[in-house]
Amino acid sequence: MNEKEIGEIRRRVRRDRSNMAAIFGCYVNDKKEIVAQFRQPTGIMSENEADRYFGLMKRVLSGTVGKNLIDVTFRTAQVANSPEHKLLMDLRACALKDDELRNAFFRKIIDTVSMDDGYLILAGCDTYDVPFKSNDAMGDSDNADETYTYILCAVCPVKQTKANLHYVAENKEFHDGGISQVATAPALGFLFPAFDNRATNIYNALFYTKDSALGHDEFIDAMFHVAMPKPAAEQKKSFEALLMHSLGEDCNLEAVQQVHDQLRQCIELHKESKVKEPLLISKEQVKDALTQSGVSEQHVAKFSVDFDETFGFEAELHPKNIIDNRKFEIKTPDVSIKVAPDRSDLIETRVIGGVKYILINAEENVEVNGVSIHIGEEEPATL
Repeated sequence: MNEKEIGEIRRRVRRDRSNMAAIFGCYVNDKKEIVAQFRQPTGIMSENEADRYFGLMKRVLSGTVGKNLIDVTFRTAQVANSPEHKLLMDLRACALKDDELRNAFFRKIIDTVSMDDGYLILAGCDTYDVPFKSNDAMGDSDNADETYTYILCAVCPVKQTKANLHYVAENKEFHDGGISQVATAPALGFLFPAFDNRATNIYNALFYTKDSALGHDEFIDAMFHVAMPKPAAEQKKSFEALLMHSLGEDCNLEAVQQVHDQLRQCIELHKESKVKEPLLISKEQVKDALTQSGVSEQHVAKFSVDFDETFGFEAELHPKNIIDNRKFEIKTPDVSIKVAPDRSDLIETRVIGGVKYILINAEENVEVNGVSIHIGEEEPATL
């Protein structure tokens, strides 16, 4: 799913727009015991309560595509006959109303997810008559030719609040509020089936993780039984290690600058072009950047082989998963230098008198601890 398709469904996750008749919940404690299960009809919720429930559900459709929101692709054999896909399809068909199916679904989550203070599982089913959009992008619900029925699930950590004094309006006094349990923003969740090309795609789902460093492997295996790409944080570490080990002595400032600048420019151009599909970077694009920076053919060839071993043959990566396009940073054990991502050219490395240095172009507006300083003209080098 691309950002526009995700956004279209996210905008529906409100009581006044959704056809979600009820939200089903299961409260699980830190010992994986079910404390409570409930069915909360959306029609009788107060406005504030509805905002809270739908607000939590909506968070499952937020974040960065490829980092927090990851496409799950079922194999054809799974769609034809597999217990994991059948359970999801059956839950969708009964709109989560079948107690036995819903309990089996909750049990899958409970068996694979643990949280310190427990968690709340929320799930709902919505049916969306997808408006036809002409070339002028105007929606016409009267001409809808696609009905998209989907289930949305959020797993929300529960936190215990500290005991405190709170105001009791009837008595006009403050009294001990005691300890309470509060559902917080989802840590993980999913949408099934996917909404690809503004239509139902039962071969795909959309998985959400709040923390891109966590893979939630057990949950994914139990719920979908598919191989997923490495978490974004792990992809970044793997890519950094790949550059270091493949390039050897050619892994210098210029090479890293070139890769960072080229990927950053790809991200900016993709954003400006407003292309619907997520941006993916191939191995060949990184190899071009390395060649332009002067990396030897031998090391570029080694990078090519190591890339396939690390990420898979002909793998494509989300550039935001492997670089931080918001900053350019250089570190030594004692010094950290951060530069605007488009001004990495201000930094260079040099060996002077046999000593290695990082040099920063500092023509104007130099501050030290908030104090503007002057750098004298033609100061003699003391290096």
